[in-house]
Amino acid sequence: MNAERLAHLLAFLKEEPNDPFTLYAIATEYSTQNPEQARLYYEQLLNEHPDYVATYYHAAKLYQNAGETDLAEATYKKGIAVAQLQNDSLALRELQNAYNEFLFEEEDE
Repeated sequence: MNAERLAHLLAFLKEEPNDPFTLYAIATEYSTQNPEQARLYYEQLLNEHPDYVATYYHAAKLYQNAGETDLAEATYKKGIAVAQLQNDSLALRELQNAYNEFLFEEEDE
């Protein structure tokens, strides 16, 4: 986590508290060292900006890493549906690949 970058992002958030990109960037900064804080921002995005497709991959991975497999699976599926609606082939491919990998890992356990 880059503390200086995070400080800048938090300042941007004060200026525009509803900007999905800033929320996403903050969540991503927190994701490696403070997953609980990242989760708060990802869930805010999922609730307030459900069309922000980039959130789904990272939120699902966070849930998966926390052992919340049902929530991870639901998040992958929702993200795939959003990507399809938006005709976002890159996001769709990334989400489908991550979901398939998730399913494969779940079968092994």
